[in-house]
Amino acid sequence: QVQLVESGGGLVQPGGSLRLSCAASGRLLSTNTMGWYRQAPGKQREFVAVILSRGSTNYADSVKGRFTISRDNAKNTVYLQMNSLKPEDTAVYYCNADITRVEAVGVTRRSEYWGQGTQVTVSS
Repeated sequence: QVQLVESGGGLVQPGGSLRLSCAASGRLLSTNTMGWYRQAPGKQREFVAVILSRGSTNYADSVKGRFTISRDNAKNTVYLQMNSLKPEDTAVYYCNADITRVEAVGVTRRSEYWGQGTQVTVSS
């Protein structure tokens, strides 16, 4: 099967930085679109950033100019560099990936996967 494992969350002061990582593992054939979402307490999960397989990116207006998404296709890993963090960035951050996996000999399947989430807390 396929797993997405996130790391890099934690507690940081306003104005600080954090870098999240999300590595995909398993019987992967290819990782297509990869992205990050977040969910604050009492709120719905919201889009943060996305990166296509060839590197095109898109960001939520709330993080533009502060967050940068990147990927290492050789490692099947996506990163989120978060700078100038604000208290309103506090949330559980989830990795999302569109992955084509090997299901059987000669059989592939393309599916969407989610990581388990990593907590980011911005507070003084």
